[in-house]
This record gives sequence, C-alpha cells and structure tokens, in this order.
Amino acid sequence: MLSRKGLLPEDYLLTRLAEDVLQQPKFKAKPGKARFVAKNGTCNVAHTNIREQGRFLQDVFTTLVDLKWLHTLIIFTMSFLCSWLLFGMIWWLIAFAHGDLDQREDDFVPCVTDIHSFSSAFLFSIEVQVTIGFGGRMITEECVSAIIILIVQNIVGLVINAIMLGCIFMKTAQANRRAETLIFSKHAVISIRNNKLCFMIRIGDLRKSMIISATVRMQVVRRSTTEEGEVVPLDQIDIHMDNPVGTNGVFLVSPLIICHVIDKDSPLYELSANDLQHEDIEVIVVLEGVVETTGITTQARTSYVAEEILWGQRFVPTVSEEDGMYAVDYSKFGNTVKVPTPYCSAKRLDAAGGIAQFKLNEGVTLRASVRRRRGTAGVRRSRMESS
Repeated sequence: MLSRKGLLPEDYLLTRLAEDVLQQPKFKAKPGKARFVAKNGTCNVAHTNIREQGRFLQDVFTTLVDLKWLHTLIIFTMSFLCSWLLFGMIWWLIAFAHGDLDQREDDFVPCVTDIHSFSSAFLFSIEVQVTIGFGGRMITEECVSAIIILIVQNIVGLVINAIMLGCIFMKTAQANRRAETLIFSKHAVISIRNNKLCFMIRIGDLRKSMIISATVRMQVVRRSTTEEGEVVPLDQIDIHMDNPVGTNGVFLVSPLIICHVIDKDSPLYELSANDLQHEDIEVIVVLEGVVETTGITTQARTSYVAEEILWGQRFVPTVSEEDGMYAVDYSKFGNTVKVPTPYCSAKRLDAAGGIAQFKLNEGVTLRASVRRRRGTAGVRRSRMESS
C-alpha cells in the first residue's frame, strides 16, 4: 500500500475538513441558525434540566471515561491518596490498640514491626498497597486483625488499580482519536452524474492503517410539520446513497466520492438552486468502521448546511499513477470545477423530460454559438478581402 508520508504538502493542515482555500468560496452561516452537528463532528445539543443525576453514578466507569483529563487525573490521584490515608489510619489504630507505640522490651512482638507514629503507619500502608516492600516494616503473626486488614487492603488496592488504569487506557485509546484522520470535503456539490442529478461529498483517510467495514450514512435534518399540524423542529430523514464500490462497505484506501441520487424518494427532490439558498436544511454525514490496529469501532461525523452546498460543480480527480504506484494529491481534495447543470429541481427536471432533454438543449445552444462565431469570422474575412 502506498504510504501517505511525503504526499501531503507542508502547508496542508490535517483536519477533518479539507478544502482549497484559494479556489473555494467562503460562506458564513445564517445569523441565528444553529447547526445540529458541527463541522468537526460534535453534536450541538445541550442537555438541560436533568433531574435524575444519579443515573450517571450507576455507570461509574463510563462517567469516568467521559470526564475531562484534568478531572480524571484528580480523581486518579485522590483515590490512591485517600486509600493510603485510610489504611494508614487503620494500621496506626491497630498499633495503638496493641501497644506497639509504647513497648520497647526485647521480647515484645508487635503486630507490625517498626511502626512508631502515624507517619510510619502511612508509609507501611503505601508499601502494602503498591507492593514495594522495603523490608524495614513487616506484619507478624501476633494480631489476627492485622492479617485481615492486610488482605482487605490488597483487594481494595487491586480494585482501584483495575478501575483507574482501565479508565486511563480507555481515554487514551478512544475511538474518536482515530476519527481525527478521517476527513470530509468542506463543501458538498450537486451536479449531473450518470445522467442523474446527484448530491455528492468526498471522504478520505489520511492514515496507512485502514478502516475495516467502513459504512457511510446520510440524514437530512430539517424543520417539518405533520399532517396533524405537529411541528417537528429536528426531523431526521435517512437518504439513500449509491456506494462507489457496489458493496455494503466502502474500501477507503483512497478518497471516495459518496453520491446520493436525487430521485422522487429523496428529501431534496423538490429543491432548486434558488430554493436551496433559502431552505433551512442540514445534511449530516456519518462515517463508521472498525479500526484495523485496535479492533475498536470508530465514527466520524460532519454536516453541510445550505450555504456549504455548491450547485453545478463537481470534485476534481485526486488520484494519479506515478511509477507504477497510485499517488493521492490531498491538496486537491476539496477542489471543485463548474459543470453544466440545470438550476431547476429534480422534480421539475423529470417533468420536463429528464437530463437527456437538458443535454440536447445544451448541445443545440453550444452548436448555435459556434455557428454564430464562424459566421462572424466569415464576414470579417470577406470584409478584409474586399478592402
């Protein structure tokens, strides 16, 4: 497989959003328009007035993994310190109750040797829980309670280690980190493809390790009203896509163009180029697959609002063959070119005879313009000959 190292220009920023800043127009979101999914994939939803906060404590591990790194490290440190202090206090009480702090006779057998204060009891607690064993302090057979506390502290220490180290590992190996190298084109395009009006985006993977069984889903989020008059502020409608490789999963070894044919079952069927700019619509794209190196399922998301959908353009090719290998030029990942495309809706286009009729009319127009140019050139030539 062709390594991607060396193919990226130095000024190319590795983000989920790839675009050509020189050629692509910049759009600004409409004032007051909130996105359901941000461009980087985060969901723009705030959960408020949750009364049953105790439900989060029923799944402590997931709650710890979802916390910020600073809060996780504080809990990680405090859990060990509190357990060491707690059992240090217990060891000090055992020594105090047995008289280990006062007796200095040679034939006296303490519960734990060399414990003379709370500091020495705290150090012994650390040695027991982290199994350091410096050798200066050790438990004896004198006290049964000390043996029981030793067993309990070892079990508690193993549980704390398992939970906290597992939490740190899961936060380090979270699947959303792998999604940082899954990129989407900055803009979506609508143009003619295979004699059909299509909505298209481009996706790519910057890593050499592949995403196994990658699937792409699209949804249209819009405000709608039911027949009974109920207003649905975020109506999510699935839209069908034509897989570029003809199978259920995409083989994401090179950038792919994901295509949605705008037919009568599409929620974009009645939208024209002018209607799209005034429509409060958002297209959500979800790329999901299994990370090859870890076997963890990852998901990358983005969205396109009306201002980010370019009508009458298509993506330029990014793959070329060089020295018997296929090279991907990611500097062209988000580049588009204008192509002849009707500005009417797909519904009106079907009613007018489809794409074939449009191409026929376009060809007649082009030929007529060529003929006019040739006629003008002939007139000029005749004037020059007469002069």
